[in-house]
Amino acid sequence: QVQLAESGGGLVQAGGSLRLSCVRSGPTASSNTMGWLRQAPGKEREFVAAISGGGGLTHYGDSVKDRFTISRDSAKNTVHLQMNGLKPEDTALYYCAAGPILDLRTLRPEYLGQGTQVTVSS
Repeated sequence: QVQLAESGGGLVQAGGSLRLSCVRSGPTASSNTMGWLRQAPGKEREFVAAISGGGGLTHYGDSVKDRFTISRDSAKNTVHLQMNGLKPEDTALYYCAAGPILDLRTLRPEYLGQGTQVTVSS
């Protein structure tokens, strides 16, 4: 069973930065795409970013484009999300996800972590 473990969440002021990390363990899946989804209280889950197995292709949600950067260290089975220029509306539980890119973009990932909380104060 694939397991995803997130870290790096916390409280930050608006305009600040945070870096989330996700370590993947378990068997290699047919799709090695990994990414991040988020969900704020009272709102629907939202696609944030994804990166292909080799790291050559990246995808971003419109609301985070140009502020967030996804990267991966394949040797360590780790994906990072560098978040700059954080806004109060970025406050949410951030989930690491893995599976085919279409499944991530349609919010039905094959695998999902427990989540790490990001809170941005104004």
